[in-house]
Amino acid sequence: MNAVDNSIFENLESEVRSYSRGWPAVFESASGSWLKAEDGREYLDFFAGAGALNYGHNNPILKKALLDYIASDGVTHGLDMYTPAKRNLLESFDRNILKPRDLDYKVQFPGPTGTNAVEAALKLARKVTGRSSIINFTNAFHGMTLGALSVTGNSMKRAGAGIPLVHATPMPFDNYFDGVTEDFHWFSRVLDDSGSGLNRPAAVIVETVQGEGGVNVARPEWLRALAELCAERDILLIVDDVQMGCGRTGPFFSFEIAGIKPDIVTLSKSIGGYGLPMALTLFKRELDVWGPGEHNGTFRGNNPSFVTAATALDTYWSDDKLAKETPIKGERISKAFTQLAEKFPDNVSTRGRGLVQGLVFAKAEDAGKVCKIAFDQGLLAETSGPSDEVVKLLPPLTITEDELDKGLSILSEATVDVCS
Repeated sequence: MNAVDNSIFENLESEVRSYSRGWPAVFESASGSWLKAEDGREYLDFFAGAGALNYGHNNPILKKALLDYIASDGVTHGLDMYTPAKRNLLESFDRNILKPRDLDYKVQFPGPTGTNAVEAALKLARKVTGRSSIINFTNAFHGMTLGALSVTGNSMKRAGAGIPLVHATPMPFDNYFDGVTEDFHWFSRVLDDSGSGLNRPAAVIVETVQGEGGVNVARPEWLRALAELCAERDILLIVDDVQMGCGRTGPFFSFEIAGIKPDIVTLSKSIGGYGLPMALTLFKRELDVWGPGEHNGTFRGNNPSFVTAATALDTYWSDDKLAKETPIKGERISKAFTQLAEKFPDNVSTRGRGLVQGLVFAKAEDAGKVCKIAFDQGLLAETSGPSDEVVKLLPPLTITEDELDKGLSILSEATVDVCS
């Protein structure tokens, strides 16, 4: 087969494919922060599997644990049966994550993806409260199944449902009105007004940083005010940490910076460590009102993921080394992006936290042009935002400073080419 022949993909694979359109290479191997294509060309990865590869491609520590487990004929598919791999994961998660943060959460394995975790969270909130309505936020993204889509903001993704998406009410995310209106003024007013027509919601679901929405960062004080409002009115707070959890913003949970303890938390993507499918729904102990099998999934017991997840937690989260390094690397990106914003003040701005950083373009099409030039120069970076106006960076947390600088140099040159 010709190494550059993509015809089988284009002829047989559905038109729904997306990333392969912008990155038309055939990737055959990967290591650390790098992908290698069939033609021998190497690409620096500032995408990291949409945040599923916080510890890099084929991380050698996690790979050894996985290979040893497979070689020992360890259980691969276990549904929700007990296995040593599941026990080791739960013990590691409790030891490294929950107890140090004084979090008394029960752990549910809802299925292997982020949208599975969100569906479980929404169902549980409704079951606990007996209410149906959910409050979500402008520009939110929570997944592609119907429940998750109902609390997602993007009109294109919502339209794909093909049916009305109900029982959810959007409210403005932090700084949606550029600080013109008082935070939560509308929300608190309609909750307390018997004539507002708003049914008291079961829960509020929020991302602390909206990745797909354009790297919109919520201030810690805004998150604290939201948590207080929910607690005062007996509304459950769900934090969707599918993309921003597992250290992406610095601490393991992205909400730690605000000092809050959500009622329910969703995790996926990098919780599996190695890029293997896995998701968790965490909730306060008193909320565990599920009946046996009331929410399940055939692949919720992916034991190889349990092995790599536990190894990642023991390797990277038994101390605070990684949590301290991530914000420093994030500042390195922010500094480079700030220089571009100063060079092109009418066209470029920047925002982000930790190792999720966004370069925002006044002309939305410029973001795509920058990513195209970057790909041609050997760098993978994606766009996000309602109009794809943001170049969003999600490099592995384990990326070296030299690799970071190399990628930033490519992006800077691409931005100069587009904006000059």
